Amino acid sequence: MSLPDAFHDIAERVNNWGRWGADDEIGTLNLITDEVVRQAAATVRSGLRIPLALPLQQDGVQTGVIPGRVNPLHAMVQINQEVFGPGTVACSDDVVTMGLQAATHWDALPHVSHSGRLYNGRPAGTVTPHGGAGFSGIGTVRHVVSRGVLLDVARARGTDRLDGGYAVTPEDLDAAEELAGTRVGAGDIVLVRTGQMRTCLAGDRHGYAYPSPGLSIRTPEWFHARDVAAVANDTLTFEVFPPEVADLWLPVHALHLVEMGMPQGQNWNLETLSTACGEAGRYAFLLTATPEPFTGATGSPVAPVAVL
Repeated sequence: MSLPDAFHDIAERVNNWGRWGADDEIGTLNLITDEVVRQAAATVRSGLRIPLALPLQQDGVQTGVIPGRVNPLHAMVQINQEVFGPGTVACSDDVVTMGLQAATHWDALPHVSHSGRLYNGRPAGTVTPHGGAGFSGIGTVRHVVSRGVLLDVARARGTDRLDGGYAVTPEDLDAAEELAGTRVGAGDIVLVRTGQMRTCLAGDRHGYAYPSPGLSIRTPEWFHARDVAAVANDTLTFEVFPPEVADLWLPVHALHLVEMGMPQGQNWNLETLSTACGEAGRYAFLLTATPEPFTGATGSPVAPVAVL
């Protein structure tokens, strides 16, 4: 089944191919300039630091629905071993096997493709079994530090959590922006809170995954118009699930990653941040969110921190 004309119409309006050159691999992260970072640093007032990552643990958010995306499996390979001989300093070491998108993470641009293409018109075949992503892998992203803006859609709509299956619209983003009292601008990283993480934190992993609120297919044009650098939210699927258009799976992924070249993040814990921003009456902050630089990977864990 081919993608519908309505999808291609939106894709044409948000397309960034060639905007930063034919060889560009980082897309909208180019919008995070030195001046954007200086302005982001100026938002720090109290110095309060709020971690936004879920714990990396075997009893994580993955339930087996997504093949191969396993929760972290942690094992010890040394326990107090005197590797340099008796009486020397003893070492403990460990290893982890996990899906790189198992918990709080960034999706790299080649995480999805459509119509045989990746961001900037590169062939989808540049992702290979042994080399992974030959173009635009997460390892090309060396630093992600910018102004973060929390768009607390749940709070703006007067609820703790949006209903499962609720599609967040541009009008919802406008309402959350009004609540935030600041306009989203070029180079910002937008964090969209739906409140769905509350289900996960309550221990209902299956309810967290499905049905889930998330971004509507109408929202990529909103982010494109504002020149947003990256977007993350507090759900497993990022976009509304099940999809708002029957049999059109992951269209927001395709529009963000392939057409716009804009990274997106999932499973971010925005609950403490929501409380802190509400109490402070401000929703903009310095955000550090650099992914682990796995060469050739199509995504990577991240431990983001908001500094108010």
